[in-house]
Amino acid sequence: MNKKLLSGPYLMWMIGFIIIPLALIVLYGVTDRSGSFTLANIISITTEEHAKALWLSLLLSFVSTALCLILAYPLAMILRSRGIGQGSFIVFIFILPMWMNFLLRTLAWQTLLERNGVINGVLSTLRLPSLNLINTPGAIILGMVYNFLPFMVLPIYNVLMKIDDNVVNAARDLGANSFQVLIRILLPLSIPGVVSGITMVFVPALTTFVISNLLGGSKILLIGNVIEQEFTKGSNWNLGSGLSLVLMVFILISMALIAKYDKNGEGTAF
Repeated sequence: MNKKLLSGPYLMWMIGFIIIPLALIVLYGVTDRSGSFTLANIISITTEEHAKALWLSLLLSFVSTALCLILAYPLAMILRSRGIGQGSFIVFIFILPMWMNFLLRTLAWQTLLERNGVINGVLSTLRLPSLNLINTPGAIILGMVYNFLPFMVLPIYNVLMKIDDNVVNAARDLGANSFQVLIRILLPLSIPGVVSGITMVFVPALTTFVISNLLGGSKILLIGNVIEQEFTKGSNWNLGSGLSLVLMVFILISMALIAKYDKNGEGTAF
């Protein structure tokens, strides 16, 4: 049997579920409702409403990605120090919540953060003033960090585990302290995992609309919410597709960064 035939199912899958949908998005994005060619759908990103939603999405995505990186790197270092056996078990416990539905996990945070939720209930019991937690940018960032943190930890942990202990021991034998080992050895060698983690967190954070809908109460519109509303409520697939093409630019930039800094796919092979 020709081995090339084995790729047939995969090629059919790519054509049916990747290439054709993307082609339709491009087609709708560069045409109007009459089918005429136009760039108005893409240029509409410069309008005040759309530009505000895009910049707010970028800001919250940058903050969420930075927080994930700050939390994930020390955790990945701890997992590496625990060894393969214990570390693998801890990683399993860490990713266990990801087996729960994404929507249910976000709804759980809504229950915790709402005005009469668990957190304010505890504060009320302690006779402390209640906090306005829900429907704020902070709540959206919290939801992003909670849902996307594993996507930052796993690539970094995967790369750190591949670093030979002899390299670290050699640096210590030459007089390097723990900080120098981190800055000059571990951090440079873990760049592929860091870049991969940043990409895997930033892209879904930029395009999300479920988290902002539930934890932002539909009061804080991100660019993902705008696109979702154009498809579902406005029935304007052309404008929604045009705005989606703008987001594809950020996705392509992320793919280019991975191709440059993670050429061997070290940070993406969990």
